[in-house]
Amino acid sequence: MMKKSGYFRRTGSIAYDAAGAPNEIIELYIQGERFAIRLADLARAIGGRVHVQVESLTHNWNYYLGGISGLAQVSASGKALNIDLFNAGDFTVSLKYLRAVMYGTERSAVIVKIPDTPPNPRSSTKKGAHGQRHLGATA
Repeated sequence: MMKKSGYFRRTGSIAYDAAGAPNEIIELYIQGERFAIRLADLARAIGGRVHVQVESLTHNWNYYLGGISGLAQVSASGKALNIDLFNAGDFTVSLKYLRAVMYGTERSAVIVKIPDTPPNPRSSTKKGAHGQRHLGATA
């Protein structure tokens, strides 16, 4: 079962990257941490199904983009944006509601955590004929 873990929000904020260039951003709050995706990158991801960077976001008089915290890409079905945070797991948000946030018709869009799949105990070892054991490969 998927559990609500945060939300997307468009504030119209500008965040500065390491080179000092201003970028309009969409803010993500996931499990109590603040992240950002550059608005131009997010539009590119939705239109072309490419990976975009999820960056840490700090506020000290202005907003600043930090290191890369994960990647986001449109799902295979084309109905959601999947977010892979390197140290926190996988999350998803409906593209329908995300677009509404991007275009200003909604204030926020709910982000949910994709549950971790437990390892299949049968895939690690299998007994073959005459008691042989075959080791399964996991990728």
